[in-house]
Amino acid sequence: MNSRPISTEDESVVSTSQVKRKFKLRYLNVFWLLLGPGVLAMIGDNDAGGVISYAVTGAKFGVGLFIPLVLVLGVVTFTVQEMSLRVGVVSSTGYAKLVFDRFGKFWGYYHITTLTLENLITLLTEFIGMTAGLVILGLPLWTADLLSLGLVVSITMFTGYWTKERLTLFIGALNVVFVVVALLTHPSFQDVAHALVRWNLPAFAPFKNVIWYVIATIGNAIAPWMIFFQGSAVIDKGVTKKQLVLGRMDTAIGAVVQVVIAAFIILCGAALFGHVSHLSSAGPATLISALNIHFGRLAAILFGFGIFNAGFLAAITISLSSSWTIAESFGWARSLNDSIRKAPGFYGVYFGSLLVASGVLLIPNLPMDFISVLAQVVGGVLIAPILIFLVLFAADRKMMGQYASRLWSKCWGWSIVILLIALTIATFWQTFGTF
Repeated sequence: MNSRPISTEDESVVSTSQVKRKFKLRYLNVFWLLLGPGVLAMIGDNDAGGVISYAVTGAKFGVGLFIPLVLVLGVVTFTVQEMSLRVGVVSSTGYAKLVFDRFGKFWGYYHITTLTLENLITLLTEFIGMTAGLVILGLPLWTADLLSLGLVVSITMFTGYWTKERLTLFIGALNVVFVVVALLTHPSFQDVAHALVRWNLPAFAPFKNVIWYVIATIGNAIAPWMIFFQGSAVIDKGVTKKQLVLGRMDTAIGAVVQVVIAAFIILCGAALFGHVSHLSSAGPATLISALNIHFGRLAAILFGFGIFNAGFLAAITISLSSSWTIAESFGWARSLNDSIRKAPGFYGVYFGSLLVASGVLLIPNLPMDFISVLAQVVGGVLIAPILIFLVLFAADRKMMGQYASRLWSKCWGWSIVILLIALTIATFWQTFGTF
């Protein structure tokens, strides 16, 4: 066996290789540490109300229009959340506090009020989803409601931001269950490919009906709470300007995961196309029951678990967006690193919003599916004024310096604002007027 002594050149190659490997491992470690706010905001956007809304949309219209729509919306959502990330990191100030400081009390209280209203409606849909997932296992509604409340409240028992964030990320990862359910329904991927190429309006549905669900889909993709949540989360986590690139990667990964999961949820609903009647007045249990009848108990149980898990994650993130926003606006302690004793106002908002939502759920004869879709529509209507201020903040050179939006970014941001305003007008027109 031949051997030769290691030369200086060989040592240099080995040393360079080791340095590169250490650099990659260090980079991956830093990225893992920063992963969280963007992914949680995006995955939390596929909340229980969103899941029900997507499934109902698929059951009503199939895959032709809405799967391409949600995939395209990933770009829009990333744009909005990247601005939230950038403004939060550079200013080190939450969105609502910026509005108070720069535009006065009227707009500050407007944003707090609209966020609280939208969050409470959305939280109600989370409890609708969580209880539906537990009721299928045989629990009575009040027991399922109380258990859901207890689980969401229990997240505060863990110590520190990091532990709470990692636990919440694990909960979010379980959303992959919707991919499994969709595959159990034996979808036609040829139809999906055809929809991506053609992307046309359903010929059998009235335009007024379709536009309502288009607004609902957009409202789910770009929810107001997401802007407040991510901006506050990166501040609480301590993300710095030097880490913005990794923060954008975190947001981009979340955007991709969000739209892919949403597309599979629509596939789950599309499998029930023509098999479920009175969708707008039925509860999520109707969807679970239909899956049980047509595709077996495993598909139904997994879908029920998926709705519960989606509601569980979103109830945490949505409640936190309210807590961070209100606490900062009034100058209260507001960190997840603080104990309940040190930040009573922050945790009081968290517990209070959960109690209200879980209590309303027990009102008899709630039109649950309609409320789920309504929550997304309300989000679509409220997002426009909130987004106007976000675009202004992101482009403010005095505040943002070199991190201010460039010309193309400003044009794209204002295009999104104009689109949302146009869709808002269309919603009111089709709801209260006639075409």
